[in-house]
Amino acid sequence: MTPAPRILVVGGAGAFGRRLVEGLAATTACTVVIAGRDLARAREAAETVARTHPGRRIEAVRLDAERADAEALRALGLAGIVDAAGPYQARARGGDPYALPRAAIAAGLPYADLADARDFVAGFAALDAAARAAGVSALTGASTTPALSNAVLDRLTAGWRRVDAIEIAMVPGNRAPRGLSVMRSILSYAGRPVRVWRDGAWATRPGWGLPGRVIIPGLGRRLASLCETPDLDILPARFPTVRTALFRAGLELEALHLGLWLASLPVRLRLLPSLLPLARPFLRMAGLVDRFGSDRGGMVVRACGADGAGRPAAATWTLLAEGGDGPFVPTLPALALVRRWLDGPPLPPGAGPCVGLLDLAAIEAEMARHRIRTAVTREPSLFARVLGPAFADLPEPVRAVHGAAGALTLRGRATVTRGTNPLARLAAGLVGFPAAGEDVPVAVTIAPDRDGEVWTRRFGDRRFRSRLRAAGPARVYERFGLLEFRLAVPAGRDGLGLVVEGWRLGPLPLPRALAPASAARESVDPAGRFRFDVPVHLPLAGLVVHYRGWLVPEAAPAARLEEPVP
Repeated sequence: MTPAPRILVVGGAGAFGRRLVEGLAATTACTVVIAGRDLARAREAAETVARTHPGRRIEAVRLDAERADAEALRALGLAGIVDAAGPYQARARGGDPYALPRAAIAAGLPYADLADARDFVAGFAALDAAARAAGVSALTGASTTPALSNAVLDRLTAGWRRVDAIEIAMVPGNRAPRGLSVMRSILSYAGRPVRVWRDGAWATRPGWGLPGRVIIPGLGRRLASLCETPDLDILPARFPTVRTALFRAGLELEALHLGLWLASLPVRLRLLPSLLPLARPFLRMAGLVDRFGSDRGGMVVRACGADGAGRPAAATWTLLAEGGDGPFVPTLPALALVRRWLDGPPLPPGAGPCVGLLDLAAIEAEMARHRIRTAVTREPSLFARVLGPAFADLPEPVRAVHGAAGALTLRGRATVTRGTNPLARLAAGLVGFPAAGEDVPVAVTIAPDRDGEVWTRRFGDRRFRSRLRAAGPARVYERFGLLEFRLAVPAGRDGLGLVVEGWRLGPLPLPRALAPASAARESVDPAGRFRFDVPVHLPLAGLVVHYRGWLVPEAAPAARLEEPVP
């Protein structure tokens, strides 16, 4: 009888490693070998899994991943190695972080890990030549990021001409297990500068910054903040036209989420180099509230761009994990990868991130034995939603501006007239309306937001921004800071209008008689360009500002091959 193939799981006694071992024991015929620095802990984990999966052979060995030896690996008679022993962020800062994959390659064994550390994954390609020469596959990031996130994006954007914006968020339940490795991973970047691709350029933002709310059916709204992951580098490289690529993570309890944000302030202010030394105290504090919240978590991936016909497109994939099954999700890409090692087709030799190699269907198939559900929705733009069938009647240049599901930048020229009344001048200054001028250069960026769209307008060197969201049929809300206006949107074959119907300061309604009067108009000029005409008046003060001109879409950016600048 042919002996069962042996799969080594380094860190198999840990929070995620044990779940991977359970998955292998439940769905494959292989012998699972749990490895770790603490042999007693590895044996205990092996005995526990063996009791719940009788008939499966589960073994334990002692192994230090950072001192791995090719001969020792060969002696184990393995068919492959999976490293689930984080935190990879710590490894990337000391010794040889790639000792284990180097040893696996030298031993001629396929290798995969669950790494989510940006620097670790970025440096993994240095092993590519050795892996190719040995004829083996060595893959990093066979986890939620970048393996699952990129498999989802490949599905959502299949056949698209262009991808403009990508947003990913993970929001685990509060009762999900938090080991020391997970805590160290989060604290390694909280408050520290993180490079992100925003508005077509690299920018630096503080880790656990850029807070926002994500919506997942079944979970509702949860807070999420900037998370440093390999995807922040991989997504701009894989999707050269993307203008914004963000990855956020969140804690279910808002008090914990905001508490971590507050704790990161000394790091942001450079009073502390890092929160890493506080990992154990933070873990103990988080344990005090384990009984609160839920065991339900989720993930969302959203992409905007243009489909195969060049039409605006937006698609969202959501995952909902219940009954405490969320922590299995990071192990499922690795489980699908091991199945491919065992059953084929063979993977090409080489070393790099685990992207473009696993189909989403293969990963979702591993979800079948868990309480995990996924769904895909295709979304129309904000104005397409609120106008309904009337949207199709708009002239094409107007439809192109308001039908863009992803980020869109337009450029043109404008004439600006300003009122002279002191009250009107004060109002214009508070909003940031542009100064008076002829033939003023204009740039307008429309970016998708969690609730609608963000419009950033630049007139010369002056900039002002507003947020729009749906307010019902043929109605939108537009917010400038604390002021929010309800606008009617009459539409027809000659264009559309935006007419003020009401306003409020924060949640407080304001008298309609004191509201600014504006009847903005969008149409097409004789040259076939998008034309805007926006007059704004105040009762008693008269004209505040009147800007009018034309815009055309900016050409899509060319593909970029350069590396991000640290």
